[in-house]
Amino acid sequence: MADSETPETARLLTPADVRGLASRLGIRPTKSRGQNFVIDHGTVRRIVTLAEVGADDSVLEVGPGLGSLTLALLPHVRHVTAIEIDPDLAAALPGTVREFAPGLAGRLEVCAADAMRVTEVPGPAPTAMVANLPYNVAVPVLLRLLELLPSVRRVLVLVQAEVADRLAAAPGSRTYGAPSAKTAWYAEVRRAGSVGRTVFWPAPNVDSGLVRLTRRPAPVSTVSRERVFAVVDAAFAQRRKTLRAALAPWAGSAAAAEAALRAAGVDPSARGESLDIDAFARIAEQGPAEHPA
Repeated sequence: MADSETPETARLLTPADVRGLASRLGIRPTKSRGQNFVIDHGTVRRIVTLAEVGADDSVLEVGPGLGSLTLALLPHVRHVTAIEIDPDLAAALPGTVREFAPGLAGRLEVCAADAMRVTEVPGPAPTAMVANLPYNVAVPVLLRLLELLPSVRRVLVLVQAEVADRLAAAPGSRTYGAPSAKTAWYAEVRRAGSVGRTVFWPAPNVDSGLVRLTRRPAPVSTVSRERVFAVVDAAFAQRRKTLRAALAPWAGSAAAAEAALRAAGVDPSARGESLDIDAFARIAEQGPAEHPA
């Protein structure tokens, strides 16, 4: 098969390995959990390279599945903490690593949990996150973990192409929306490439994209992130409306929304898709003090 095994290398999973492991474990990929396992060596190596992780990094991997990306990461980093919602997959992953990368098993810690519900992660504080995120929960998982883990400075995620476009979209673009603005609160975001369907088993019926995030300071604001995000949600709830109309429920009335917008230096006739996250923060500062976070 492929790479020779030494204490510092791992034998990557082939398509036959992936199917064999799944069969042995009685695993049938489910749409409800967005399970599409990567079976291509070139893709997992590309992800590790683009993530720019190194020997000093502790990496958080979400949804490791059968371990294709885990095995590609382990030789290059200090530690991998893998969060896996499927208890059978979580239980099997350490054994897979001992089989395919016996010298690296000590670098792995597995947490059997839902990434949307964890309040902390075991192991060293992660400096990077690298993941093949399930399509149906990619954005909420990403936003939650960016908030929960400020130690994470760099992120490389594989997501549905449409989600990748939305995450990386700039103000004024057709795909810019609430996910774009909220992610920009935490990081600079850019597309890092495209991934075809045939690298997965089972093959999804959509293409995928790679997104790279680099942590940046949050906008300077006198109000909480929650209040800023409430403005973002209101602005995009009916994205074709002007901000004066869209923010009326948030502000209490269209007149109050217009007053807040003008005080923030934003044209009331503009639409949410034209604003960056700093503008949303300025609007939130002018909103009603009693508005719930």
